[in-house]
Amino acid sequence: MLEFGNETANNTVAPTDLIKDGTEATFMADVIEASQTVPVIVDFWAPWCGPCKTLGPALEAAVTEAGGKVRMVKLDVDKNQGIASQLQIQSIPTVYAFFEGKPVDGFQGALPPSEIKTFVEKVAALGGEEDNGLDDAVAAAEEMLTEGAAEDAAQTFAAILEEDDQHAAAWGGLVRAHLASDNLEEAEASLNGVPAEISESAEVEAAAAQLELAKQAVEAGPVTELRAALEADEDNHQIRLDLATALHANGDTEGAVDTLLDLFRRDREWNDGAAKTQLFTVFDALKADDPVVLNGRRRLSSMIFA
Repeated sequence: MLEFGNETANNTVAPTDLIKDGTEATFMADVIEASQTVPVIVDFWAPWCGPCKTLGPALEAAVTEAGGKVRMVKLDVDKNQGIASQLQIQSIPTVYAFFEGKPVDGFQGALPPSEIKTFVEKVAALGGEEDNGLDDAVAAAEEMLTEGAAEDAAQTFAAILEEDDQHAAAWGGLVRAHLASDNLEEAEASLNGVPAEISESAEVEAAAAQLELAKQAVEAGPVTELRAALEADEDNHQIRLDLATALHANGDTEGAVDTLLDLFRRDREWNDGAAKTQLFTVFDALKADDPVVLNGRRRLSSMIFA
């Protein structure tokens, strides 16, 4: 493996953990969690694979040249068969790119160096550039929202969008400001107005998840009654899902996650994977570094790859 921590060709300093060997135990931290902020390329390889010996170093060189805008994790499929099976790796070398916790691109087989460089540059670009003079205004609007001035925050976010309708953080903030005012209709209208180019940004997806949870909360039943019903019928998956929704609606996010994980453990395929879908909605509504998210994702991962 190449040595890092020195200046790269473009004179930027590469992080010492830019490229690392991964395992099933570290996959959540190294790939899913890390890709919330920086794109991560995963190279599935094996010692006996001839093309891997050419592709791996070429990928490392291109990732290093990107100067920290993308990272790389190498996974030996012989030692990590659970993840390889979960991601349906059928041949090697296979390369996947992850961003914001999801696979966004990839290829199979060896590529010439020029195509590898193009692929890495494309993935690195997903992280974007933070250079917007309106960011201070967004920060001020977020502070208003934190202090309970939801209407003032909504007006500020709207003003920012008049200047830059591609500002994902402002769109997300506008939706959340309407939610804070219990105005679900305005929140949904704002979400529907998000330009398609940024509809999958982290800020917008977080706001969309919060809106979905807010809509569910309107229909949520009483926690006490749902607990009693579940005690009387422990194998009723719908009651368990309804209880998780009610717990979240009452501010017990950790309890909701625990209940959903229990449902996933009991029957992960029930109702088209409803437990996993709801878990991801809860996770998306929170910050990526929230302890509830980190702990929940690790526990979910251990069940998936067990």
